[in-house]
Amino acid sequence: MLEVLPADVAALVEKGGVIAYPTEAVYGLGCDPDNDDAINQLLLIKQRPWQKGLILVAGDYRQLQPYIDESQLTAEQLAFAQSKWPGPFTFIMPIKPGLSKLLCGTFDSIAVRVTDHGGVKALCDAINKPVVSTSANLSGQEPALTPATIKEQFEGMIAALVVGELGSQTAPSTIIDAKSGNIIRQG
Repeated sequence: MLEVLPADVAALVEKGGVIAYPTEAVYGLGCDPDNDDAINQLLLIKQRPWQKGLILVAGDYRQLQPYIDESQLTAEQLAFAQSKWPGPFTFIMPIKPGLSKLLCGTFDSIAVRVTDHGGVKALCDAINKPVVSTSANLSGQEPALTPATIKEQFEGMIAALVVGELGSQTAPSTIIDAKSGNIIRQG
């Protein structure tokens, strides 16, 4: 398994590779959100049904704008989300028409987050877009917390392991519905 720095992973992601990388709390599996073949590969590796949808994590809010329909949110709703970013808050936001169903599943919304994790920010900056993010584990199992676990579970299945440290979060991000303000999952 190739080990790369966040800034050096762009070519692998752009070619459709699925990568593992450290996030705020656990290792994630990710890929290019605009490449359905890569998303299908990620879902196959994780054994996750496409219907559940996925999360996009960005280094900057502007990277999310091509995927979300801001016109369905009030200025106050957008300001509330932006007041929590960057940070461990994921917001459910309406999608732009035509967004791949592999990203949003059976929903008309998508989960998005602007990270404050330096490695994930560097990764997103390297590919100049958000990255698909789902915990690095087989569906229903505990997320990976070490590079050794990534290598054990995903050797030969992913393009690379991004070198870096996990952030200081001990729980997954809080998930909030951007329209209603309701907390869906407390982090």
